[in-house]
Amino acid sequence: MILQTSVPVTVTASILVGVVAGVIATLAMDLVMGRIDEGETPPRIASGVLTGVHPDDSPRRLASVVHYVAGGLTGPLFVWLVFAVGAVLGVGWLAVGVAGILLYPLMVGFFALVVLPRSRGLARQRLRRIRRAWAIEAVAYLLVLVPLVGVAIAAL
Repeated sequence: MILQTSVPVTVTASILVGVVAGVIATLAMDLVMGRIDEGETPPRIASGVLTGVHPDDSPRRLASVVHYVAGGLTGPLFVWLVFAVGAVLGVGWLAVGVAGILLYPLMVGFFALVVLPRSRGLARQRLRRIRRAWAIEAVAYLLVLVPLVGVAIAAL
């Protein structure tokens, strides 16, 4: 027995657009990271969690890889949210906007409630600055991702 499935080309293309837009949004996020206090710490925290070391001692290359993989894969997650919201509210810019609004607390919450607590050895006084940095960076990411994906999906 052969299982055959077909996925509409627009869905496949939208997912690929999500990956590309996610990487572009991550590049934009990098511009913000370098300008704010603790801005470059969140990727180091992820790297530190993966390697079991203090974020300040975590491998920079791994931090960069994790940062771009997460950014690239958040794009298709956003596309999925657009489709899910579109199934309820109808397709269009409303679905794109609502999906962007929903993605923000998912991004911030995942980092602040799952990743950050698993980090080792961070001083308590740094935690607030790190959460704030990530919240600002997530906004920068979404300010690029949402319109890129919205325009691309509208064009497909």
